[in-house]
Amino acid sequence: MDTLISANELAANLDNPDWVVADCRFSLADPDAGRKAYQDSHIPGSFYISLDEHLSAPHIAGVTGRHPLPDKDDWAKTVAALGIRHGSQVVLYDDAGGAMAARMWWMLRWLGHEDVAVLNGGWQAWQQSGNAQSSAARDFQAGSAAYEALPALVQVIEAPDIDGDSQQLVDARDLPRYRGDTEPLDPVAGHIPGAVCSPFADNLGDDKHFLAPEQLREKFAAVIQPGKPVVCYCGSGVTAAHNILAMKIAGLEEPKLYPGSWSEWITDSGRPVATGDD
Repeated sequence: MDTLISANELAANLDNPDWVVADCRFSLADPDAGRKAYQDSHIPGSFYISLDEHLSAPHIAGVTGRHPLPDKDDWAKTVAALGIRHGSQVVLYDDAGGAMAARMWWMLRWLGHEDVAVLNGGWQAWQQSGNAQSSAARDFQAGSAAYEALPALVQVIEAPDIDGDSQQLVDARDLPRYRGDTEPLDPVAGHIPGAVCSPFADNLGDDKHFLAPEQLREKFAAVIQPGKPVVCYCGSGVTAAHNILAMKIAGLEEPKLYPGSWSEWITDSGRPVATGDD
């Protein structure tokens, strides 16, 4: 499985030694909240993965985005310490409709690992299904040899190659942030010129499950111009991966990710900024 898995499917395979489960709960407003939630209760046998500690390199103010990708070799060591091997089925979950889990989904595919899926409906779906819960933390396997990366299954683009005229830039932030009406996290408000707004939250129904493939196709068809290569970005390269996952679920061609996203774009005052609906 390489996109979504249900709570019942996961429960049926929870004792499978070839399956690895990671809890990706994280709050930008309270970076310790996810770990505390994991310590209180989680899917039995799952590891805790922090956006700040494991899925990002340190943020350098004025130089990088807020959540730059880690060094690929360092990430491969983390992956190995989770017991992930070639052929492992990896399942990721959070409590935000996959907003954080999609980042790890993308990063595993960055290493060429294909068998990785996000738990549809996340922690809430697991709870509502009445499946077992645990408070026993699972430790990383220190000293494991690094995961041997395969050719990447994803595409990356960096700021110098961003072009809002020839590319279809898709911004995963909500409309007020895209328009520049408000900006709670970054020092400059607005969006990259030429981008369209397609909030990641709109990939989900009220129950935090992903919409059906045909609904997702309609969502993206409403904003994407045919024939242009698609580039996904957001505030810091996290929720953009949610749009990429949604496009893959929809059966669309997989777009490139701009990992630095808006928070990196604005570190260079020479880069253009748009506001409003332009």
